[in-house]
Amino acid sequence: MQKKLLSLLLLFCLAFCTLAGCSSSDTDKEQKDPNKTETAKKSEETSKPQTTPIDINIGCMKGPTAIGMIKLLSDSDEGTAQNHYNYTIAGTADELSAGLVNGSLDIAAVPCNLASILYNKTNGEIITAAVNTLGVLYIVEAGETIQSVKDLAGKTIYSTGQGTTPEYTLRYLLTCAGLDPDKDVTIEYKSEAAEVVATLAQNPQAVAMLPQPYVTVAMTKNDKLRIALDITKEWEAQNDGTVVTGVIVARKSFIEEHKDAFANFLSEYEKSTAYANSSVEETAALLEKFDVFQAAIAKQAIPYCNVTYLDGQEMQKNVLAYLKVLYDQNPASIGGTLPEEGMFNLEGSGS
Repeated sequence: MQKKLLSLLLLFCLAFCTLAGCSSSDTDKEQKDPNKTETAKKSEETSKPQTTPIDINIGCMKGPTAIGMIKLLSDSDEGTAQNHYNYTIAGTADELSAGLVNGSLDIAAVPCNLASILYNKTNGEIITAAVNTLGVLYIVEAGETIQSVKDLAGKTIYSTGQGTTPEYTLRYLLTCAGLDPDKDVTIEYKSEAAEVVATLAQNPQAVAMLPQPYVTVAMTKNDKLRIALDITKEWEAQNDGTVVTGVIVARKSFIEEHKDAFANFLSEYEKSTAYANSSVEETAALLEKFDVFQAAIAKQAIPYCNVTYLDGQEMQKNVLAYLKVLYDQNPASIGGTLPEEGMFNLEGSGS
């Protein structure tokens, strides 16, 4: 009897130890696996860029260079942008220049030559990150007499922008066509595009060089007008590059302090420009909402505004080629000296 009792006791102990061992083994696994999972999770989390949304002060002008930014401004107002954008829509480039220099603006869409002027003026503090608008200038007439730049010989051409890029662009193309801008044509400058539009409405024989959307405005007032020459295409026929109307610039110190936030801005801006081209009607409505253009005019003009997004080496190549032509005509038009590679943020949006 004692032997049987001893045997049962031994069996009980063996069973208890086995169960205890299994329990201990399972517990160890349960303790180790969660630790591994948490480590893996932390590794995955730290491998992703951690970006805290910040307030960014941005600016653009009431003109074609605002088109690519308008969806981003709308997204910011709706709280769906990756950062919060405090924006200024200025009437003149001088307002944006002042804001960039004094630091009240972090990023702005400005004319290409102004980007060079600011870079030179601030000793490299304002740098260029992307091209946002290519050529927006067109020659218009009521008739069929102008088929090439050479056909402008003997004409009076009404334009705006004396002493700025429209003048240098026109003079350059006339010279390339073998015409003397001071002898073979008469260029009559007006202070505002609206004056040129009024001249076209009053004088059926008038020829003008206008930017969009004023080309569209003029054509709505005079249904006999047609686009005779696309200045961008004429430029490209003479150069290994294109007309660069507008660019995105930023304060270098801002980029260095907020690299991730700036990269997010560029990514969102690139998507905003794509939206402008793919959703013309919706973009036109936003432009009217933000008091940039009337929707009816914007809807017709957007396809002719060459809204784009170029960064990196492609941006640098086109900007430098364009600035070189301006410099050759008037060094002061780009700030006195040709900028070097330091003018550019080449990292791009990363998208």
